[in-house]
Amino acid sequence: MSEREACGTELCGEGLPRAARRSGVLLPMAEDADAVTPEAGKATPRRSSIIKDPMAQKTSGGRKKTVSFSSMPSEKKVSSAADCLAFMQCGCELKKVRPNSRIYCRFYTLDTEMACLRWEPSKKDGDRARLDISAIREVRTGKSTDTFRHHGPAEQLPEEAAFSIIYGDGYQSLDLVALSPDVANIWVTGLRYLVSHPAPCCEGDEGSPGSRMRRDWLAAEFALVDQDGYGVVPEDTAVTAISRLCPGIKETKVRLRFKEIQRSKEKLTSHVTLEEFQEAYCELCTRPDVYFLLVQLSKDRECLDAQDLRLFLETEQGLSLATAEGCLNIVHRFEPSAEGREKGLLGLDGFTRYLQSPECNLFDPEHQHVCQDMSLPLSHYYISTSYRSYLLEDQVHGHAELGGLLHALQVGCRCLELGVTDGPEGEPLLGMEHNLQRHHLPGAAPPITIRSTLEVVNKYAFVTSPYPLLLYLCQHCSPSQQRVLAQQLCSIFGSRLYIPSIQNGTLSGRGSQLPSPEELKGRVLIVGKKLPPEEEGSEGDVSEEEDEIGGGGPLAGRRMTIPGEEELGVVLVVPPPSQPHRLRLCRELSELVAVARSSSRIFYSQRAMQSSPPGTPGTPSTPSTPSSPFPQENICWMLCSLGEGEAGRLASETPEELVGFTKRTLTRVRPSSVRLDSSNPNPQEYWKGGCQLVALNQQTPGAMLDLHRARFAANGCCGFVLRPAVMREEVSYFSANTQDCVPGVPPQTLRVKVISAHSLPKPQGAGAKGEVIDPYVVLELHGVPADCAEQRTRTAAQNQDDPLFDETFEFQVNLPELALLRFVVLDDDYIGDDFIGQYSIALECLQPGYRTVPLLGLAGEPLPHASLFVHVAVTNRRGGGKAHRRGLSVRRGSRRGRNYVTLRSTGIKVLDDTFRSAATPLKEAADLRENVQNATVSFKEQCGLPPVANVKQCIQSLAPRLQTVERPPGAYLALKEGYPCLEVLGSLSDTTRKLLAAYDTMVVAHRQLIENADAVHERIAQVQKEGMEFHEDLPRLGEKEGLKGRKQSKAVESFAWNITVLKGQCDLLRGAKMDALDALRQLALACEACGLVAPSALHGTSAVLQLANHNAHARRGSAQGNGRV
Repeated sequence: MSEREACGTELCGEGLPRAARRSGVLLPMAEDADAVTPEAGKATPRRSSIIKDPMAQKTSGGRKKTVSFSSMPSEKKVSSAADCLAFMQCGCELKKVRPNSRIYCRFYTLDTEMACLRWEPSKKDGDRARLDISAIREVRTGKSTDTFRHHGPAEQLPEEAAFSIIYGDGYQSLDLVALSPDVANIWVTGLRYLVSHPAPCCEGDEGSPGSRMRRDWLAAEFALVDQDGYGVVPEDTAVTAISRLCPGIKETKVRLRFKEIQRSKEKLTSHVTLEEFQEAYCELCTRPDVYFLLVQLSKDRECLDAQDLRLFLETEQGLSLATAEGCLNIVHRFEPSAEGREKGLLGLDGFTRYLQSPECNLFDPEHQHVCQDMSLPLSHYYISTSYRSYLLEDQVHGHAELGGLLHALQVGCRCLELGVTDGPEGEPLLGMEHNLQRHHLPGAAPPITIRSTLEVVNKYAFVTSPYPLLLYLCQHCSPSQQRVLAQQLCSIFGSRLYIPSIQNGTLSGRGSQLPSPEELKGRVLIVGKKLPPEEEGSEGDVSEEEDEIGGGGPLAGRRMTIPGEEELGVVLVVPPPSQPHRLRLCRELSELVAVARSSSRIFYSQRAMQSSPPGTPGTPSTPSTPSSPFPQENICWMLCSLGEGEAGRLASETPEELVGFTKRTLTRVRPSSVRLDSSNPNPQEYWKGGCQLVALNQQTPGAMLDLHRARFAANGCCGFVLRPAVMREEVSYFSANTQDCVPGVPPQTLRVKVISAHSLPKPQGAGAKGEVIDPYVVLELHGVPADCAEQRTRTAAQNQDDPLFDETFEFQVNLPELALLRFVVLDDDYIGDDFIGQYSIALECLQPGYRTVPLLGLAGEPLPHASLFVHVAVTNRRGGGKAHRRGLSVRRGSRRGRNYVTLRSTGIKVLDDTFRSAATPLKEAADLRENVQNATVSFKEQCGLPPVANVKQCIQSLAPRLQTVERPPGAYLALKEGYPCLEVLGSLSDTTRKLLAAYDTMVVAHRQLIENADAVHERIAQVQKEGMEFHEDLPRLGEKEGLKGRKQSKAVESFAWNITVLKGQCDLLRGAKMDALDALRQLALACEACGLVAPSALHGTSAVLQLANHNAHARRGSAQGNGRV
C-alpha cells in the first residue's frame, strides 16, 4: 500500500477498521466519520441561543446530532501509569503529520519490553520503523512544532488530540494526532513516564510514591469500617464508605460496580474485600483529567511536593506570590492520607479535592466584596434595578405580595419600583389599579397598604448592601392620599430619607453632578414626578407619560419591534403626539423627590441644544425646558425613563449621543408593555448604550436574569458596578454598535478549554427519558456587537454524568469591562435540548488556570456537586487588536504589515496641527509593544509552547536542554546591565543555540521597551494635554472654520476620538512597561527555581527583582480604568 493510499483509507487487515484491531480501554467505534471533526459540533449553535446569529437563522434543516469520542462509562478508566502502558502495548491508530503537509494513518504500539515504539504499515523494514525510548528528549502536547504551525492540512486536526515526540540530538519531531484527546493524554502520560523511569514498572513493582500512598490510605479507611478485622465488609458498608470519601458520587453507580466485580469473579457472597474496595474506588473516583494533569506536574511521581505545587500555582494559576509555607498549608488541608500530610506530599485525591474547593473556583474571590471605587457620581455606575417585583405572577393577573420586594432587596437590588394607588379608607395601597381588582374576589388576600410596604423596605433596605436605595414611585393617588404617602415616607424612613433643601425658590446643595454611593450610604432617595420651580401653589399639574412608546415626537408613526425578539412578529407603531395625561401633584410629596422622573423628551431636548449654535434659542443658555423641573445646570438630578423599544432604537441609531447623555443623567429602561408574562429583555443591549438602570422582573428566572446576576456579582453584589471608563470620562468616544476595537481600550483574547463535567443531574422533568443523558456545553460571550459570540462542544453521547470534552475555544474581546461569559449545559435530544445547568460571570472576575465552574439551576440555585472543569487564559491581543490566524508564526509578520492606530481629522486647522505631532510617538509606542509581543511569542514557539504560556513555563521547558546528569548546565543566568541574560558556558546543539538566540531577542525587546517607554509616553501625553486645552473653545473654533450642523458634530466626535486614542495609548504603553518588568522578574525567578543561576550570581538578581516588585505594587495601586482601588 502506498503512502497516499494509506492516508485515504481507514481499513486494514481483513477489511476491518483499524480501530477494531486495538484492544484499548477507552474509545468506542465511530459510526459516522463526520463525527470525528470537532468543527461540526462547534459551527452550529443551539436552537435556543440568546445570541442572534443572522447566518444561522438562514440555514434550513435541523441540527445534526454529534457524537463525542470521550471515554465510555462502561469502559475501565485510566488511573495509573500502568494502565497507560497497557493501553500503549495494545496499540491504536494515530495520524502522522509530515513536514511535506501529508498525513498518514499508522498503527502504533509499545513493544513488550517497553523499550521502543513501532508502527505499521511502513516502507521501512521492521527494525527501522521504530523509535527507541532512550532517544526521546521530551513529549509536547498540542500543535507546538514547526510541522504543525506552518503546514495547512494540520490546521484541520484538533489541537487537543495532537502531540509531538522530540527525539535525537537534533531534536527532531514525530508529530502525531490521536482520535480523541483521551488517547493523546494516555500516550503523553505513558511516554513521559518511560522517559523519566528508564526501568519500567513490572508486576512486582509497588508503583510510584503517589500510588503507594493512595493504596495505603484506602487500606486505612477500609480498616476503619472493618470492625471485626476479618478483611471483608458488607456491601452496604463499602458503598457508604466510598460515598463518604468521594462526595457527589451516586450510590447506585457504586453498587453497580460491586455487582460487576462479583459477577466477574463468580462470587456467591456480596461481601467486599480490601482489593475489591480499592479497585472500585480507584475506578469510580479517579478523574482522568486530574490524573493526567497531576502526572504532568509531578514528573510521573503521581504526587506533588511543595515545590511542584508552588510551580503549578505560579505558572498555571497566576499566583505569583505563592510560598512554600502556603503550599504546605494546602497539603495539610486537602491531602486525606496521614502519610502525605506528614511528608508534605499532595496525592491524586488531595489534588482533586483542592481543585474542587472554593479556592479554585472560576470566580475571583476578590470580587466577593466591594472592590471598585465608590466615590464617583451615581451616573457612573450600573445600578441593580427591579421592575414591579411585588407582582409574583404576570403583569395583568398578578397580585401584590411583600415577598417579591424582600427577595429583590436580598439579591442586592438598589432601585425598587413601587406602584401606589388610592385606597378605600384614605390609606394608599401597593399595586396598580388593574392588580387591585382581584383582591375583591372571594378568598383573595387583602390588599397591602403602602405603610406596611415601606416598613418592610425600611427594615431590609440595607441588610445586603449599605449603599443608597432608590424608590421609583409610580403613584396615581389623589392629592389627599399623596399627603398621607408623604407623611408615611418621612415617619418611616426618618433620617434615612434624602431630602433636598429648597430655599428661596432655588435649589441649594445640588451640585452639577450627582453624589457618590459612598456619600449616600444608608440613604433612601425618592424618584418620581416633581413640580417645576415656577409653580408656587400647594398643588400643581405635571405630565405623566406611562405608555411604553407614548409621547410621539421624532419616533411618531414609526413601526418598531422589540430588540432581540424580532422573531415574535410583534410590530408596534408609535402613536402620533397626543396630549399627555396630567397628574395633580401636591407640594409635600414633590419636595421629598430627590431625582425627578422624566420621559425621553429630556434626551431629545438635550440633543437639540447641543446641536444648536451658541446664542440661539434652545442652547444651554436657556434656563430650562418646558417639562424640566430643574435648570439645565442641574439636569443630572433628573432620570430619563425609556421603554425597551425606544431605548433599543436609540442605542442602535444614536449610540454616541446616548452614551454622552448618560455620562451625567441617569437613564432607566423598563420592559415592554407587551411582556404580559413578566419576561425580561436582554439587559446587555442597554448596558452597552450606557443605560444605568435596566429594570428586570426579579421574579422571572432565565438567561436574562443570569446575566444580571453576573454583572452585579463583579462588585460584591452591592448593587452598584462601575461602567467602562470610556463611558465615564468627560471627553471620550464610544459607540455601542462598534464592530471593531474600542479606541483607548486594549483588546484581549480569551481562551477557554472545557475539559470535563461532573455530577451532572438529569434535566428537570426528564424522568421519562431514562437514566442516560447526552450533555454538551455552550459558551456564550455577551458584550458589544464585535464581542458577541457563541461556541459549543460536541455531544458526549450516553456519557451519563461525568463526560470528558477536552475542547478549546477562543474569543476576541474588544471591551473586556462589558463582557460576560455564560456556560450552559444542555441535554442533546431530537425533540428539544433540555436545560441542565448554567453559570454566568463577568470577564474581569475570571481567575486564570485550571478552575472549577459550579453549575447553577434555572433560578440561580446551586446544583449539588455539579460542576465543569475548565482552563482559562486571558492575554492581550497582538497587532493593535487585529485578530491573527491561529497557528501562524509571528515571525512572518513584519513592520510593514502592521496596522498603526490613526487619529481623525477634525476640520479645525489648529487642532489638526496639534494632533498631527502625535503620529511619530504613536508609531514608536506601537513598535515597542509589538516587538516585545512578537519576540515573546517567538520564544514560546521555540520552546514548544502555545502563545498563552508564560515565561516561567518557557524556562521550565528550556532547562532540561541545558542540563545533563554528566555535566553542569550549559548556560547560566547572568545580569548584564541589570537585565537577565543566559550566558553560554559549553558546547550546545544548534537547536538549543537557536532557542537561546530567541531568548536574547526577547530580552533585548523588553529592554528597549523599558528604557524608551517613559519618553514616548511623555510625548503622547503632552499632545493630549495640548488638545484638551481647546476643549472649551470647540464651538467657537468650529464656527470660525465655518462648520455648522452635522459638520460641527462630526468635529466634536473626531476630537473625542483623538483624545480617547491618545489616553488609551498612554495607558497601553504604561501597562506594557509594567508587564515587561514583571516578565524579567519571572525570568529571574524561573532560572533560579530551575537551577540555572550560578551561586555567585544569586545576590545580583535582587536589583531587577526589587525594580519589578516596585512596579508590580504600583500597578496594583492604579485603577487602570477598571475602577479597582
